[in-house]
Amino acid sequence: MTDTFTGAQPLASEVEPAVPAAGAERLLSLDVFRGLTVAAMLLVNNPGTWSAVYDPLEHAAWHGWTPTDLVFPFFLFIVGAAMAFSIVPRLERGEAPGRLFGRAARRGAILVGLGLLLQAFPYYNLDLSNLRIPGVLQRIGLAFTLAAATVLFLRPRAQAAVAAALLLGYWAAMTLIPVPGYGAGNLSKEGNLAAYVDRSLLGTNHLWASAKTWDPEGLMSTLPAVATVLLGVFAGRWLRSHRSPAERLVGLFLAGNAALVIGLIWDAAFPINKNLWTSSYVVFTAGMALHTLAVCYWLVDVRGRRRWAMPFAWFGMNAIFAFFLSGVMARLLYMVKIDGQTIKDVIFTSAFDSWLPTHDASLAFALCFVALWTAIVWAMHRRGWYWKV
Repeated sequence: MTDTFTGAQPLASEVEPAVPAAGAERLLSLDVFRGLTVAAMLLVNNPGTWSAVYDPLEHAAWHGWTPTDLVFPFFLFIVGAAMAFSIVPRLERGEAPGRLFGRAARRGAILVGLGLLLQAFPYYNLDLSNLRIPGVLQRIGLAFTLAAATVLFLRPRAQAAVAAALLLGYWAAMTLIPVPGYGAGNLSKEGNLAAYVDRSLLGTNHLWASAKTWDPEGLMSTLPAVATVLLGVFAGRWLRSHRSPAERLVGLFLAGNAALVIGLIWDAAFPINKNLWTSSYVVFTAGMALHTLAVCYWLVDVRGRRRWAMPFAWFGMNAIFAFFLSGVMARLLYMVKIDGQTIKDVIFTSAFDSWLPTHDASLAFALCFVALWTAIVWAMHRRGWYWKV
């Protein structure tokens, strides 16, 4: 992989038979699942106005979940599933784990760097004392690197033990370790242990600007996010196994059912919470991801129904590019002004809000934003341009 644009041949999954052989190193359904997730990220991150957003397109206020709360863990889950088709085969061919980890660590560092660049954009020459250090790309980079180390240096059973230890240890720490001024087991926004750790290590100036006292992508809550990636690795290994497509599908659905039940039961003791990335949230969202992956695999790779999925595959093949540059574009739409109004306000007011109810106008703006980026990633795919980290 490379961190620059590269020309590329068509995907193997676009020219191979509908059901890839066991151990195949790429499945189109993985790109489709990743692309669905990135398109959803763009949709929920770019409404016409944040004052008029339909409830399913907003995050849960604190405990609980909405469809929007599935987007980020789905991406981390598919990062893990893809590792089973990239890193694991190289390991099986005898490549040195240390060398593979060096590449993984480099990619993780690039992702963290891109996240910090996006956070700072466009104020690179100003005082960065208030720069938010955590972020989405930063969490992806850290979780990927730590999960890669686990996969490369430990056997599968030990990897499962690490995932379990992360989830159980995080639960124990969050519920048993007292926080000064709040006590133990406090899961409020300011009183939970993860927020206290972030304030202590990063300082309030480097946390999420809307809160300052806690961060949804903080340091401590990144640990259970590593477990999300590892659960994706197990799913990817299952898809690479020498089993029939029917067995793979049944296994994904059964594992998804079990994860959903465990997550919902765990919710009673450790509530499902995206901002805290609670252990119940990890298991519950993994169950949803397993079901979604199973559906994508059945439709795309088993049944060969690919025409509908290709726009999502284009997103999936340029996922980081689409997320990063769409973030830059969104900031520019807020920054550049015409007669005192931002470009975004001008476009939203004149093209959407002038004739649609405000909630519908806000959604229409977001859908058009996704459509624009669909055209961009399609054009890149047509030219064989893929920006990979």
